[in-house]
Amino acid sequence: MIRTWSVRTVTQAARARIAAARLAATCGVSTVERTRLVTAFTAHLRQCLTKGGTWRVGVTATPIPGGGEFVLEVEPVGRGSQDRPGPWRMAISCAEDVDLSDGDHGADDPASLAEALFGADEDAALLLERLDEQEALVAFHREELHQTNQGVLALHAELDAANQAQRRLFDAEQKARREAEAARGRLTFLADASAALTASLNHEAIVRLLPALLVPRYARAVDIWLFDGTESSSPDRGASHPAAAVVAARRERPQYAADHPGGLPGVDDHPPSALDPGRPLLCIPLPTRRTPQGVLTLTSPDEGWDADDAVMLVELTRRASIALENARRFEHNRDIAETLQRALLTELPRTPGLTLAARYLPATRGLNIGGDWYDAFRQPDGSLITVVGDVTGHGLHAAVMMSQLRTALRAYAVDGSSPGQLLTRLHEFLHRLRMDLYATAVIARFHPHDDTLTWAAAGHPPPVLRTPDGEVLTLDAKPGAMLGIPLQQRIADHTAPVPPGSTLALYTDGLVERRAQGIDPGIGRLTDALATFRADELDQDLEGSADRLLHPLLHDSEHDDDVCLLLCHVHGDEQPV
Repeated sequence: MIRTWSVRTVTQAARARIAAARLAATCGVSTVERTRLVTAFTAHLRQCLTKGGTWRVGVTATPIPGGGEFVLEVEPVGRGSQDRPGPWRMAISCAEDVDLSDGDHGADDPASLAEALFGADEDAALLLERLDEQEALVAFHREELHQTNQGVLALHAELDAANQAQRRLFDAEQKARREAEAARGRLTFLADASAALTASLNHEAIVRLLPALLVPRYARAVDIWLFDGTESSSPDRGASHPAAAVVAARRERPQYAADHPGGLPGVDDHPPSALDPGRPLLCIPLPTRRTPQGVLTLTSPDEGWDADDAVMLVELTRRASIALENARRFEHNRDIAETLQRALLTELPRTPGLTLAARYLPATRGLNIGGDWYDAFRQPDGSLITVVGDVTGHGLHAAVMMSQLRTALRAYAVDGSSPGQLLTRLHEFLHRLRMDLYATAVIARFHPHDDTLTWAAAGHPPPVLRTPDGEVLTLDAKPGAMLGIPLQQRIADHTAPVPPGSTLALYTDGLVERRAQGIDPGIGRLTDALATFRADELDQDLEGSADRLLHPLLHDSEHDDDVCLLLCHVHGDEQPV
């Protein structure tokens, strides 16, 4: 359906506008769309009136799928095709099946015009109301967006704060881990160094070990100043010591000598040393129960010391001082014990036709004093008694018992008793003492002007006899039991020929016995070693032969038991050697 109007004047334009608005309302066009349509139509009519002439306004309502279409067109009338502008057209959706033929949509009476004017105002008011709603909605969404932005900013701030806190925690964890690793390293070093220092009872070895432990990790150089002047780690033993070391010894407190404060716990600051002003020094006294025994001076490494290093170094110095003190005390006691032991061992007598060589090696562990002994003395008839014995145990108690047995043996031998009789009487003597100590011994008697040897053994390793032709025999005839055991026994004598050139070896078990091997392999090694000597070697240098015999049997410098060896070599002449 099409409705048309001719517009030439303003009044006609207003009526066409009113008619178009009413038709749009009739077609069911929404208020907003209708207002938009009328506004655009009014603006175009104004342009048409400005141009002048007659204009045709047409309204068409046609059905389309799903509804209808309201079309408004404006085109000029009566103009040539050259200067004729194109039609203006605007289409909007409307209701389906609208009839535009009914009703007077363009009435000219004032009431209709007023009504149309108020209707337009109502549409404008409704549009403004809708606009207010949209503005309120826009304002609401704007506020909501602002709140969202604020929330996002706050979330970002919280995430950034959480990230920074996490980074701080991570850095703190890494720092704590590094400190824990460093502390564990210091504790491990302190434990290992303490074990190494206390493992030795030689104070010279401890003094040599300290620089090896501390350089270069905790010191560039180490100087150990012992007040008795016996040792120093520096090559020049007469070298001067820094003033801080003297102050440390006098005040018995560690001193840090540098041109800046050290800030080390328990350490006093001191001016830099004139000996080495460019390097900080840490001077720590070596404490003892009474007064310091020296000062340990450390030259700072390139990275210096921190507080934990200083605490650890002071503790290590304390432990090193204890180790030094214990080693010196042990060495002092060992020297006294060794002097006592040597005093108990007699000087071998000169005997015509017989050469004697003895060796005594104390155990390398503990005090150098034990129960092994050797002895040689003449009987009234001119025969020579040689004896090697071993008291069970080690230490001063065993040495005292050895001295008593040695004295008792010499007393019993005055009446010319045989080796078996002497051992039997020693057994009874030791049994009566009831000192919970036992002994083993072997006695050999060389007769003057006789090539026969009389010997007896009580629980002792058998004698080894080298014949002049180089054959080595083990004199393993049935021995007696150990001396002092709760058993009545009578120890028998045995004899063996000893022509000139023969060599008899008496020894203790420390020479031939090794852990987990027993004693028989050691006796075999002894016989093999003795067989390697030439007869002229034993004749000319029995002392040197004794040393050469010990060397293959004691190839290691450490032995847990005392070693005693007595070599008796028979000569062809009777002149004392």
